[in-house]
Amino acid sequence: MNLLKEKIVNEGKVLNDHVLKVDSFLNHQIDPFLMQEIGKEFAERFREAGVTKILTLESSGIAPSVMAGLYLGVPVVFARKRKSLTLSENLLTAGVYSFTKQEENTIAVSGSRFTNKDCVLIIDDFLANGQAAKGLVHLLEQAGSHLAGIGIVIEKSFQDGGGELRRKGIRVESLTRIDSLSGGAVLFAEEAEV
Repeated sequence: MNLLKEKIVNEGKVLNDHVLKVDSFLNHQIDPFLMQEIGKEFAERFREAGVTKILTLESSGIAPSVMAGLYLGVPVVFARKRKSLTLSENLLTAGVYSFTKQEENTIAVSGSRFTNKDCVLIIDDFLANGQAAKGLVHLLEQAGSHLAGIGIVIEKSFQDGGGELRRKGIRVESLTRIDSLSGGAVLFAEEAEV
């Protein structure tokens, strides 16, 4: 997705060989036009998958998920990272380790939001080691819902999360794949193959 790549090149900041800061358009400040285009792209890629709901993780996955939900005409559910007084019944939980924040979180959703008839698309901002995606998949397994696939805004293909998910037979659609952040430069996967 060219618009996303342009944003990464022009506004992204490589903090080290594993961390790309995109807080000017994706996960702190949000570019609504970009999110609209991202939502449209996810909707196109998963239009024939029979998606009935979208599941994401707070907070950075919410904006692209809402836009995709708008184009697919389906509700969006987000898993919480923190306990809530209003989220206490029929709780589905999974442990997720954040390498960026260096902490373990228990993510949770209400089991009443999903049935065994649901076909759920998971959307998230980044895919690196795959911990968040695996946690979200585990929540759907607990609910007995069908997984349509996983939509990722930015995949760090030099880390193994995407490979692990694909080897399990899970459909993973990444809008852009980064092959390297070495030396402070972003090398997209397509460029690495040339």
